[in-house]
Amino acid sequence: MSDIVELKRLVKQLQSPSTAQELLGILTLLKKNWEVNETILRESKAGLAVGKLRTHSNKEVSQAAKDLVKKWKNDVERLKATKSPAPKAAPPTKAAPPPAPAPAKPSTVARTADTDKVTLNFTPDKLRNALSKLIYNALACDATCDSNTIAAKARDIEAAVYNLNGCTNEAYKTKLRTLTANLKAKSNPGLRARVLKGELEPARLATMSVADMASEERKAADNKIREQTIHESLGAAEQEAETDAFQCGRCKQRKCRYRQAQTRSADEPMTTFVTCTVCNNRWKFS
Repeated sequence: MSDIVELKRLVKQLQSPSTAQELLGILTLLKKNWEVNETILRESKAGLAVGKLRTHSNKEVSQAAKDLVKKWKNDVERLKATKSPAPKAAPPTKAAPPPAPAPAKPSTVARTADTDKVTLNFTPDKLRNALSKLIYNALACDATCDSNTIAAKARDIEAAVYNLNGCTNEAYKTKLRTLTANLKAKSNPGLRARVLKGELEPARLATMSVADMASEERKAADNKIREQTIHESLGAAEQEAETDAFQCGRCKQRKCRYRQAQTRSADEPMTTFVTCTVCNNRWKFS
């Protein structure tokens, strides 16, 4: 390939006023002696100069320029093809290993009087013994203490309920069924734990209502519902006043409505109920 400086010189001659014969000579020389690529064409501006001659008034010059442009295009495409790396064959896909089997979950069987092989014959009365067994099952379902402790608690709870009623009447049976249901509730493990640890005496348990036996979470939810009901009932009866004296703890705005009500004894201060008009947050204080 001739020097690029020589190519630039010939391009300059193409751009200068020349006769048709001079142009044909230069185009023939370029076609015969020059193999180009994109870089050479761009640096020498040969493509631009030859391309303009395709519309020359002399048909021979015009055709020679067209032929040269066509040749150079083919040369550039051929060079691109030879320089392009051959596509790499995709590596063989490895089959994914089969998933490992999930570890077997240990079977958890709730403890009962039968699984603990405990016999609860504390009295000659079969009904009382049967209900004592139900209480044992409720206390033992997730317990970790020994069976003797659970059996003693079941005996004492049944005896406390029996002593309150004096016989195995309907009230006695209803109370023990209620105690059993609350003691075995999955949502209230704290009640079972308190009984087994001795924090809640059987005599006290025998007198507790369903609300008294509820979990702390349930009590908190019930209190919230009760306060909400009071808040809404007061709102239906009393007109709220708007004020900027209170700041909402949630959105920090001071756009609030409030009302006051005597919710406790007359010698106690009134309770103020506040509602944020921006985020509807509600709170109260006395």
